[in-house]
Amino acid sequence: MVKLSVIVPFYNVQTYAPDTLRSLRANAREDFEFILVDDCATDGTPEILERAERDLLGAVRVRHEKNGGLATARNTGLDRATGEYLTFLDGDDWLAPGYYEQLLAAIEDLGCDFVRVDHVQCTARARSIHRVPHGRRDVVMNPRDAILPADRSTSVDYAFAWAGMYHRRLLDDGLLHFTDGLRTAEDRPWIWRLHREARTFAVLGMHGVFYRRGVASSLTQIGDVRQLDFIRAFDQVIEETARDRDADALLPKAVRTYCAIISHHLGNIERFEPQVARKLRSMSAAAMKRMPQDVLKDALDSMDYERAARLRRVKRRPAGAEVAA
Repeated sequence: MVKLSVIVPFYNVQTYAPDTLRSLRANAREDFEFILVDDCATDGTPEILERAERDLLGAVRVRHEKNGGLATARNTGLDRATGEYLTFLDGDDWLAPGYYEQLLAAIEDLGCDFVRVDHVQCTARARSIHRVPHGRRDVVMNPRDAILPADRSTSVDYAFAWAGMYHRRLLDDGLLHFTDGLRTAEDRPWIWRLHREARTFAVLGMHGVFYRRGVASSLTQIGDVRQLDFIRAFDQVIEETARDRDADALLPKAVRTYCAIISHHLGNIERFEPQVARKLRSMSAAAMKRMPQDVLKDALDSMDYERAARLRRVKRRPAGAEVAA
């Protein structure tokens, strides 16, 4: 019986993969499996993973014939996973020794569907702890109660899939797969669905996962068209939340968060290629027109002047032909 499945996608991370794999070795156990998904890497990553398949206890290597992106790679891992519990790690991040054993013991002790944990963000040599925006720790709660309030950062804004552990019953209930093909913001519909539909969760004050920020190949650093998948991701959040039994209460949070992300990208538009910047403006205008207009008005009225003015300006733009592209 496999107790824990760890799903680790890799794509062109030959510089960082050895650190990731060393940290997995320091977390290995006879009843753990590590599903290493090679998302059709074109650098030295495949050779590194071939060696890891031989050297890492519990390693299972899977190779994509074509690059599908992080969401698709995670889904491949989920389809291969056999563990009672599941978690994720990205191929350029790493773990403290023995971290998974401690996290597993905690979720088993609490008996909940999933747990969320803090993480250490690493930018060059700087280290900072980033905490789940939820005050109560080590207490089992209804995850729906952690979505609101709309005007504050809450657990659904802390979308990192690797910052937690999940019972297999969530996979069996169809709650752990990602929207196939999403190139960015793939965690957003996923975390909202978890909080709407799972029954129990808890937040733990553990700092054993290290998130490498500022990697040049990361999509968060690249201003190309793949970044615009955040619109498809948040459209899904709005659509699914609108069907929820508590839609009237939850939609203001979903719309306000969507607007905040649009404003963030518009405020950093200089990092996008010119054609992508034009597409961002047009797609953002179209997205705001699709939102529930009464909820959107309230969201804009509740935001600071600079962000609200930026969003109102883009909303007035005509939806051009490039939106459909």
